[in-house]
Amino acid sequence: MGFLQLMRLEIICQDRLGIAQDVLDILVNYEIDLRGIEIDIAGKIFLNFPNIEFADFQHLMPEIRRLKGIDDVKTTPFMPIEREQNQLRALLQTLPDPIFSVDTRGRILLVNDAVLISTERQANALLGRDIGDFVRGFNYLKWLDSKDVSSKTQKVSFIEQDFLADILPVKVPDADGGSILAGALLMLKSEFRLGQQLTVFHQVSKDSFASIQANSTAMKRVIKEATRMSELDEPILMYGDTGTGKGMLAKACHDASRRASNEFVVFNCSTLTDALGELLGHQGGRAGALEQAQGGTLFLDEIADMPLQLQAALIQVLQSGVFQRVNSEELINLDVRIICTTQKDLVRLIEEGKFREELYYRMNVLNLHVPPLIDRKSDIIPLADRFLKQHSVKLGRRPPKMSKSCVEYLQNYSWPGNVRQLDNVIYRAVSLLDGNEMSKDHIQLPRSAGIESDTPEEFEGTLEEEVKRYEKSLLKRLYPFYPSTRQLAKKLGLSHTAIANKLREYGINKKTVKL
Repeated sequence: MGFLQLMRLEIICQDRLGIAQDVLDILVNYEIDLRGIEIDIAGKIFLNFPNIEFADFQHLMPEIRRLKGIDDVKTTPFMPIEREQNQLRALLQTLPDPIFSVDTRGRILLVNDAVLISTERQANALLGRDIGDFVRGFNYLKWLDSKDVSSKTQKVSFIEQDFLADILPVKVPDADGGSILAGALLMLKSEFRLGQQLTVFHQVSKDSFASIQANSTAMKRVIKEATRMSELDEPILMYGDTGTGKGMLAKACHDASRRASNEFVVFNCSTLTDALGELLGHQGGRAGALEQAQGGTLFLDEIADMPLQLQAALIQVLQSGVFQRVNSEELINLDVRIICTTQKDLVRLIEEGKFREELYYRMNVLNLHVPPLIDRKSDIIPLADRFLKQHSVKLGRRPPKMSKSCVEYLQNYSWPGNVRQLDNVIYRAVSLLDGNEMSKDHIQLPRSAGIESDTPEEFEGTLEEEVKRYEKSLLKRLYPFYPSTRQLAKKLGLSHTAIANKLREYGINKKTVKL
């Protein structure tokens, strides 16, 4: 008997009807026991022989090459399916978290090294066993038998400890273009491992501004200025419309500063109940915002809404450099960097007696204007794509593609609610979407300036009357988002006086328009 060897062949061939059968007929003539055959879409046939005599192999190769449509025959170290299986096994084995693969009846087909180490068992003691014998707290059979088997995240018990399990269905394509459930994959994560990952997730990035989308020239300039300001310790006043991302920018400034290792304390000036106590704290009670932010940053969100009494108290603290809790005589040295935001016209509020001039000048040492989304149009689609991916991950689904109509619709909308509105719109669309493409029809937006004019094709009256009618409608739509005449004037490229006159002419003010 001649020398036997294990053999795998790669046959490169043309797309001809019956070519695979011709190859198989040659194997039958040589009485070769075929272990496996694969045919891929690239026009290749892969054969796996458990053994073949070397003498037969010498004749087999030329005979296959002589077949019509065969371009080449050569040996290959592995079959495609073997490569994929080995890659998958290698990936699973190296993951530090326990992983189980089960069939449609919940029987264990595959485990990784983390499972074997945790259970202190050999693989043969686990394979074929019911998954419920080892991972408790979830009804696998009920889930596998349900009509719509979708991904689940479930708290379970494994080796007498609590784990978080990602339970993922494994599906294979069928002949009709659908899919057949073939089992499931369980990925377990311990509380310790989750804690490790959260710690890494919340670590300060080397580039704390990387999370802020800045494709537009306007936003690049803001990031450049904010980066420089973050290195200083003087107060920053950020102004801009609601939803533009002032809070995110403030946090980035803190993370890029020497104070990054200490607290970033958010103090919402528009939702205060015990204003003085919340800022300074009470004797024998909870520390106030200033004390919590010691060594770090105090973020005063919408400082225009801060009560006048609290403004006076803050001025005194900034003047003296010390503060004390309410009803306490103990002085605490101030070591806080202040960043504040506003969407209102502070100069006008000073004129109206609603904001203290001295506080304005103390806060307005460094200032940043965060532009509205309509003025940074090249950021819209990158932001939408980022939100789409973020929300898809949270919802446990594959991120859909945005169609051309969707992109154009998002790009041309005026976004009065800015980045926050865009985020909310994308979240709603992703949540309700069926399929893998997001079109214009999936985007729900209120009518806004910049999309369509509601001017009828036919109208009565003069052109001047029609222009005034449209002008009044436009100003009424924009006024809730730009209630300061200075903001609205800047938005429309007109003088402050011109806008004030037009608002007066059309009777548009805080009493007639709901903000």
